[in-house]
Amino acid sequence: MKELFADITGFDWDDGNRDKNYSKHNVLNGESEDVFFNQPLIIVSDNKHSKKERRYAAFGMTDGGRKLSVVFTLRAKLIRVISARDMNGKEREYYEKHT
Repeated sequence: MKELFADITGFDWDDGNRDKNYSKHNVLNGESEDVFFNQPLIIVSDNKHSKKERRYAAFGMTDGGRKLSVVFTLRAKLIRVISARDMNGKEREYYEKHT
């Protein structure tokens, strides 16, 4: 999946999603971004929710060790976070099994 991020230059935080994850899940934007820079990181296609654009789910950790599930898409050369929250039990089990 490294090629997925080969041309990425940053993150897209528009007005519609800038504070959504904090208000819904107490996840700061910076924490969402941390996941993409820390290892281990697991990326899977999110085909179930991909109707108009290709979506992915990232499972990883913040700099503080918080395990997050981050759903995102790629727009031009930017990562657009759609949602970010703590991993649920099933996701945490999958993450730990595959890292």
